Amino acid sequence: MPGHFELKAAKGGQFFFNLVATNGQTILSSQMYKSKKTAKAGIASVQANCKDDTRYETKQSTNGKAFFVLKAKNHQVIGKSQMYESDAACKGGIKSVKNNGDTAKLKDETAA
Repeated sequence: MPGHFELKAAKGGQFFFNLVATNGQTILSSQMYKSKKTAKAGIASVQANCKDDTRYETKQSTNGKAFFVLKAKNHQVIGKSQMYESDAACKGGIKSVKNNGDTAKLKDETAA
């Protein structure tokens, strides 16, 4: 199965999305959005920015694990990765977002 986005509903009428790699792992998770329309705009922003190395920022959590964020042109965070045990694994996660982030495949899980 190719990489894809999953659009989901959260409590309080909000929405979020995950980018899922070909191996089924979630590689990027969004913030909460107030509407389905703005969540879809977030997906479009991932698609537009995922190939640009300058849009990624690697960080370290308080427990020492590596993670990254993907930022839009305006420097707003679009999505955040999972926590990785090593910097090398974190770089692999970025590579996976680059490879899967421009997919047009969307699984809308908000429909009843």
